[in-house]
Amino acid sequence: MPTVKRGALRNMASFGQNSSKYHNKKIEIDGEKFDSKHEYNRWVELKYMERAGVIYGLQRQVKIELVPNIYENEKCVQRAAHYIADFSYMRGGEKIIEDAKSPGTITDVYKLKKKLVRWLYGIEIKEV
Repeated sequence: MPTVKRGALRNMASFGQNSSKYHNKKIEIDGEKFDSKHEYNRWVELKYMERAGVIYGLQRQVKIELVPNIYENEKCVQRAAHYIADFSYMRGGEKIIEDAKSPGTITDVYKLKKKLVRWLYGIEIKEV
């Protein structure tokens, strides 16, 4: 019979309950949900900048298509791939895309999506 380390079953039982992959705490303020306090704090900064007229067109959770749906014989055989930007806004006529990142959340998939956004749209994602 295989042996199990002490506490392993307890840890397995609680896996995924009230915790996130990156151990951030999701928050909800005024009906808006944020993946982390860091993301919320950046949103507040950007809202102040928008009110001051420094930036305009501020949006959250903007879906950007990277690869469209692929159809064969009028049937979708591969769904589209997207990148969801934490923030998007205009500053001095330039479109800015931001992602609230900490070092542990910069994954290989994120790096690939960042490169695709730059290649397809000519926009460098700013990590804050």
